[in-house]
Amino acid sequence: MSLTETFFNLDVLMLSLPALMRGLMNTLLLGALSIVFGVAAGLFLSLVRLYAPKPARYLTIAYIDVFRATPVLVVLILIYYALPFVGIRFSAWTSAVLAFSLVMSAYAAEVFRSGVESVPRGQFEAAAALGIPFLVTLHKVILPQAMRIVIPPTTSNCVSMFKDTALASTVALPELLKEATDSQALHANPTPLIGAAIVYLIILLPMVRLVSLLEKRFKAEKER
Repeated sequence: MSLTETFFNLDVLMLSLPALMRGLMNTLLLGALSIVFGVAAGLFLSLVRLYAPKPARYLTIAYIDVFRATPVLVVLILIYYALPFVGIRFSAWTSAVLAFSLVMSAYAAEVFRSGVESVPRGQFEAAAALGIPFLVTLHKVILPQAMRIVIPPTTSNCVSMFKDTALASTVALPELLKEATDSQALHANPTPLIGAAIVYLIILLPMVRLVSLLEKRFKAEKER
């Protein structure tokens, strides 16, 4: 067989297209859920790390360090394969969302922490002098400024998260890579894997460019 027939077989690609689209929908859903839960938890963790009593801060730091140091695949395998030995069982979907959210929250927490700490401390002092409660200051003054700073790195983390969703195939979740692998086995041809790679590029390339544009925009605003 020629290179085209082996890796770029249009007949095989068309036959695999429904499965790839199914996998794409699952990938997008998995990525979106993991990002929403992970970013929300990361914001909460960052505030706990910055302003909670010391015991809570130390626990949060330990959580962040552990999940930033542990590969996503290891977390996924522990949740899906190890927890059943202690009587805790999750479906493939729940395990994947939980694993990706835990890791995403650890990275998001560090991003939000650096964003909040970049806001001048004097703004807290000025708000306190005006009698504005701490939580109101945080909500109305500090977080809006920090959000502008954390958007580029958070978007970059989202790109990484969408790439990591391919690891969900290890727990038989029918995301894009899993569907492509099954189609490859069904048709005895690697073209579906090439198709999946193209789909990943179509989705992720605009997000990569968005990160660059956001970084340039933030840099330009900062230099004004």
